[in-house]
Amino acid sequence: MHLDAFTAVYLFTLAAFTGYEVISRVPVILHTPLMSGSNFIHGLVLIGAIIALGYATTIGEQIIGFVAVLLATGNAVGGYVVTVRMLEMFKPKEAKHE
Repeated sequence: MHLDAFTAVYLFTLAAFTGYEVISRVPVILHTPLMSGSNFIHGLVLIGAIIALGYATTIGEQIIGFVAVLLATGNAVGGYVVTVRMLEMFKPKEAKHE
């Protein structure tokens, strides 16, 4: 499948706008559970970036693909870090032994 430049920019803009609109309507209290519950999506984005990098033929495409893999990896790792922090908040506090 090959997209021309206009279609690729159009799809990127549409996805960015849609993502912003969806996330901006989520109440603040639900942001952390929503992010932790969607870690699998970050993994899919990472897989897509790896596949795109694998199909890259020019040096420009390879650079963009590499940056996409780096950003997707950071996104996935960040999601798990937030999940661990959130779960730490729900652990019972240890009683002090005097």
